[in-house]
Amino acid sequence: MSANSHTYALILAGGSGTRFWPLSRDHKPKQLLDLFNTGTLLAQTIDRLHGLVPIENILILTNEKQVAAVRELAPMLPAENIIAEPAKRDTAPAVALGIGIISARDPQAVMMVLPSDQLITNTAAYQSVMRDAITIASQCDGLITIGIKPTWPCPSYGYIERGERATITGVDCENLPYEVKRFREKPSSDLAEQFLAQGGFSWNAGMFVWSIPAVTCELTRQCPQLALFITELRNSSDIDATIAAQFPTLNPISIDYALMEKANRVLNLEATFDWDDVGSWISIAKYLPQQGCHNATNTVISEIESENNIVFNDRKNSHIALLGVDDLIIVQTEDALLIANRHQADAIKKLSEILPKNLL
Repeated sequence: MSANSHTYALILAGGSGTRFWPLSRDHKPKQLLDLFNTGTLLAQTIDRLHGLVPIENILILTNEKQVAAVRELAPMLPAENIIAEPAKRDTAPAVALGIGIISARDPQAVMMVLPSDQLITNTAAYQSVMRDAITIASQCDGLITIGIKPTWPCPSYGYIERGERATITGVDCENLPYEVKRFREKPSSDLAEQFLAQGGFSWNAGMFVWSIPAVTCELTRQCPQLALFITELRNSSDIDATIAAQFPTLNPISIDYALMEKANRVLNLEATFDWDDVGSWISIAKYLPQQGCHNATNTVISEIESENNIVFNDRKNSHIALLGVDDLIIVQTEDALLIANRHQADAIKKLSEILPKNLL
């Protein structure tokens, strides 16, 4: 099936490089890293859209520090499709920026909003789900969120509580969505266990699909400031100037708070593809070869009586040896070395508060 000329994708590729320091930096966050020798996560995100979205309809939103690297990574995209935010304003203004640019090109388009830093390997299953979402979005005024079936009671994800199967006239697809009852914030571990025991919950993966008319109508009701910004972009004779002048004035707020939790109709389509947000070195370890006693490593190491360590060596002509150490994260780059307790992997980002600026 060929790509639909009225289908667009907005890839969100900003963010900071704190969780995977010292491999990641401000100018090179997770989505720009080749963590598994399979290409960067951003490149994989673009590749998954082949045959689903025309290349000229893929937009990437990043920031000034990363825009050069993104352009180098995605030379196949038109230059005007890679946009640097002039200020950090969270996901709702970022998404509104994409909506404005797309609506100026095609007021009746259907668009996807996609993170750039998630690991998905089953492209066929991914495209099947996204095609269904595009079909549904083109036939109804609902806003579609792609949910991930929970595999464990994770307290670090937001959850989507589903209701009944949706009824959508004129839609012919195997995977019909559910009506969304409500979004649930990151729960305690006990509450997450209750969600899984109850059933009817999905992880919120931050992937959305909607038609331009549907989303602009909802934003007019729920967030007039963003709706006005979209109108200004659509009517602008100089979009770059409008972005530079107006974007920094927008209130920083997430798309969930600004829109999804308030919208009149939100539909949940549960993913049938594999998914991992690879949010920490612990996540990376699941995909690295094992050596010795549960040591996950991207390179050959020497080890004696050492177990449950994560070793990532990005420095050429350097060898790492372990002796009598357990539960460590060791990351070696050309200019920095991290040694951390693996049980504090989520706290690595705090190091950015004390590190020398030249290492950020």
